[in-house]
Amino acid sequence: MEIADTPAKRELGLQHRRELGDDRGMLFLFPAEAVQTFWMKNTPISLDMIFIGGDRKIVGIVQQAVPYSTATLSVGAPSQFVLEIKGGLASAKGIEVGNGVRFEGISTEGIKQ
Repeated sequence: MEIADTPAKRELGLQHRRELGDDRGMLFLFPAEAVQTFWMKNTPISLDMIFIGGDRKIVGIVQQAVPYSTATLSVGAPSQFVLEIKGGLASAKGIEVGNGVRFEGISTEGIKQ
């Protein structure tokens, strides 16, 4: 899992990636809970975006986001973390709103504004 824990890393995200394996993704770490908004500009692959609250519970999922779209994507609920994975994988793996999430080997302390 790649970690996006600075403003520059969060801004770049998975843009320009041409492929993403089933065991790969990017975890966005935000300094505080807020309604997070994403887009797919410059992203040629479909992604699932899993929005996770500060309590480590999934608050919403955007499934199979359309490549290159500039439409804003959000779930309308506050989240502190967002996990981007290959489009369609959340459904295939049975990932659902309300599921708990565990971070192993990832520090959420000192996230940059």
